[in-house]
Amino acid sequence: MTLRLKFLVRVVRKECQHLATTDQRLFANAFTLAQASQLETDPDLAERVEAFVGRFGRLQDTVGDKLLPLLLTALGEKTGAAIDNLDRAERLRLIHSTDEWISMRNLRNQMVHEYVEDPAILASALQSGHAFVPALIAAADKMMNEIEQRGWA
Repeated sequence: MTLRLKFLVRVVRKECQHLATTDQRLFANAFTLAQASQLETDPDLAERVEAFVGRFGRLQDTVGDKLLPLLLTALGEKTGAAIDNLDRAERLRLIHSTDEWISMRNLRNQMVHEYVEDPAILASALQSGHAFVPALIAAADKMMNEIEQRGWA
């Protein structure tokens, strides 16, 4: 288990750095409907959007689906369905709130599925995703700090 935790801490740390970099590049200014409408004609912007959506989703998946259950097990907590794990994480103050995490998950799904269909929904979803980045990275940091403080990584 310790080797897997060490590996996941290394992966999550890199994913946090990559998301933060992409977030800064994409949201140097507010992401607008006009930009969302130009994605088909602006390949550089389209690549930044794709990187943001992918990195946001990947970090959330790695933290919520891999790191969190393993950390809970290491802490002697019972693991179960994702919602139960999130409730435990909230109780342990590893995440701000289960509801916030679920909102991030729904937003991630919206960014992926609405990507091509509706520029207005995409622009709004991207702005919301940008607003969630600090909470997502903070949750990852709390989990990594817990692991490191216990000498597991």
